[in-house]
Formats: sequence, C-alpha cells, structure tokens
Amino acid sequence: MPNPILPLWEYIPDGEPRVFGDRVYLYGSHDNANSDKFCDHILKVWSAPLSDLNNWTCHGVSFSTSDPDYIKATDENAPEKLLYAPDVVEKDGEYYLYMYVFFARGIVAKSSRPEGPFKLISHYKVDKDDEGDEGIFNDPGVLVDDDGRVYIYYGFERSHFNEINPENMVEIKKGSLKLHMVGDRDDEAKFFEASSIRKIGDTYYFIYSPKRGCRLAYATSKRPEGPFEYRGYIIDNGIDYPGGNDHGSIANINGQWYVFYHRMTNGTILSRRACVEKITILPDGSIPTVEMTSLGFEDSLNPYKITPAEIACVLKGDAFITEYDKFTRNICGIKNGCIIGYKYFDFGDDFSSDNITISLKVRGKGCTSWVKVLIDDYENGEVIGVVNVDTHDGVYSEKVKAITGRHSLFFKVEYTYEGCFTRDFENRELFELESFVFDK
Repeated sequence: MPNPILPLWEYIPDGEPRVFGDRVYLYGSHDNANSDKFCDHILKVWSAPLSDLNNWTCHGVSFSTSDPDYIKATDENAPEKLLYAPDVVEKDGEYYLYMYVFFARGIVAKSSRPEGPFKLISHYKVDKDDEGDEGIFNDPGVLVDDDGRVYIYYGFERSHFNEINPENMVEIKKGSLKLHMVGDRDDEAKFFEASSIRKIGDTYYFIYSPKRGCRLAYATSKRPEGPFEYRGYIIDNGIDYPGGNDHGSIANINGQWYVFYHRMTNGTILSRRACVEKITILPDGSIPTVEMTSLGFEDSLNPYKITPAEIACVLKGDAFITEYDKFTRNICGIKNGCIIGYKYFDFGDDFSSDNITISLKVRGKGCTSWVKVLIDDYENGEVIGVVNVDTHDGVYSEKVKAITGRHSLFFKVEYTYEGCFTRDFENRELFELESFVFDK
C-alpha cells in the first residue's frame, strides 16, 4: 500500500503503531475531510496482518465522548469534547487507551481486545503536586517497561513525565513528576508536543514534535526518566510539501523499522492522513533522517498501473490535495510553475519497446498548459517528455522517452499564454490532476 497507507478517504493523524500478536494496529486521532478543526469526538482503530501490510481493516469506533458511560462519568458536554492523540499499551492481557480530551482532564479506558471498544475507567488519579500539564496529559505516550513498571510522557510546550501505578494503570505515583525530557532549550529541538516513547534494547527513544518545523525529532536515554539527549529528526513532512504539525512514532514490523507520520490535505494543516517510511537504526542508536515518499510499505511503484494523483509526496507552488467525495480527491490549485512529484517508480529493465506513452487524466479549467515530465530531480532532472493539456476535462497523452530502472517522477507545469482566457496568467488555476499512467 503506497502513502497514504489507509484507504484514501480515511483521515487518521497522530499515529501510534503497536504490534500485538500477529497484527499491527494504528491508533490515532480522527480527522474529517475539509474540516475547519483538528480531530473528532470519536477514535477509530485500523489494523493489518503482519503477513500482509497492504490489507488494512477498519475496526470502527473504539471510543467516543458521546458514549453514555462517558457522559455519566464526566458530566461533560460530550459531543463538544474532541479526542486528541491517543496511545494504547498492553498490560497483563488487557489493553489500556490513554487519551487527551481537548481542554479537559485526560482519561484512561480499557478493553480485553486491542481493537476495542474501550470502556472508560476514569480520569488520571493524581495529586496536584504530581500533576503536569494541569491534568490534561496532552498527547500521552505510554511505556510498559520490561520490569512491569509503567511510564507516561506528555505535555504542550513543556515535556512532562510521570510513573503510573501498574496495579490500576490510572494512578500517578506520588513524587514521580519530572519536566523537560530534552532540556529547557530554545532552538530547533525545543519540545512542542506529540510525545511518544519506545524502548529498543537498553535505550529509551523519546519521539516528539519540536517547536520549529514540521518534523518528528527524537532523543535517547538509558533511563526512562532521562535526561534525554537530542539526536536529530527522523522525518520532515514540510520539505517540498505543504507543511503542518507532525505526530507519529516508530515500530518494528517483520524485522524492518518504520516511522509512522501524517501529512496534510485541502490546502490547510487539517484533514491529515497516515503515512509510513522505512527507517534504519544504526549501531550507535542514531536514526538517519528519511525523506517523504509515495511508497508506504512498497519497495517501488508500478508506472504501468494507474496512479492516483493524490499520493504525491512533492507539491510545490499552490498545489494541494482536496476531497470532493469519497471517490474523488484531485490535486487542485495547479498554477504556472507548480511541481508535483512521486518517489519512486520502477520502470523495469525491458528495452524491447521505445514506444512509451504517458496519459494524464485532468479536470479542465479553461486554460491550456504544458506539463514537463522529469525524472530524478525537479530542477535539474532529465525531461523525458511534455504533455499538452487543453482547456477541458479529458485524458491527454504524449509519447515520452523510454527509460528503465528506478526513478522519482515530477510534473512541472507551465501555462500556455495563448490559451488562458484571463489577464491574470500567473495566478490562474490551469487544471486539476486526477491520475496518470504509462503504457508501452
């Protein structure tokens, strides 16, 4: 499954991947298409078998603040209480869901199954002196350590740490509050939010969203309570793409490490979708920064199958992805100079045919334009062909140079002066891109 990894109409940001048994589960917030706000009052769980990472199943709503038990226990106006950035851990055969309720005290729920549904236990039981983040427990990340001790990491603009009583999984241990997991710094590594914790061997990895940029950063320690040493960032979802916040974590699936993250649609920082990239953890514990791609769990994409435009990992200029309905999500805002890119296609090693054609399916906007097709680099890459796009809806095809091997692919759009029925040539939307395909 290419990026985004879930069905393209599903919006699951803030992903926490967890392997339980023979499946990988993705826990996250729930966004809505074309929404004007982050998240929802429901949480949904998706999972895939470890043997088939392209076969994701939706388990439906796992928790909701409109649940009568929640309303009765909290006496809150539940539908207005949005659920942010959950995490799930397993302890003694039970699964515990930790949630940030927008501008309310954090809560914990439990289920006998990793997919839920989860039933509310209570708010965190914590004394005022041990309460970081005013009891909200923003974006909680939880770790059940090898010795059975349980830790929680959370916070907004200041990172917090507590130990949880493993006997009930909701009581914060007295005297356990600690601040500034990566130090009280003021540089690109300054903590902002999105705490996630993993233990790999004898090393604790604290993954978070830093104050600057659209990144997932990480720090390491030999102790769960730190201090943590900042090591760098794993991915930046704002490079060559409309940026926004990022929140995610890492998981080992079938011996391969992945970083799960999200990226934005609709020309906003909202309506976020789940993505994944392969990462490597080096012997010294460092994680080299990886680029955003269209690959997801795939090793490469097939150019001879129809590619939906919306899996683009490069969008430069004013181009953005928007959803018209569950079946239609186009790249819109395509103007003069926009660049749309995909990484990576494998064109194979067959030289038997030099008659290669690319076809673009577009929604016309009353302008004509040229679409240069480049490989390997959108600035200095080789131009293998040019597609002339007319004013109306249709499929536009042109012969391109036959290539072999693995390449990134870019479309660089330029307006045709004579074909624009407006004086504002530079700011005119030229067309919308729906999909494309190569054929021999």
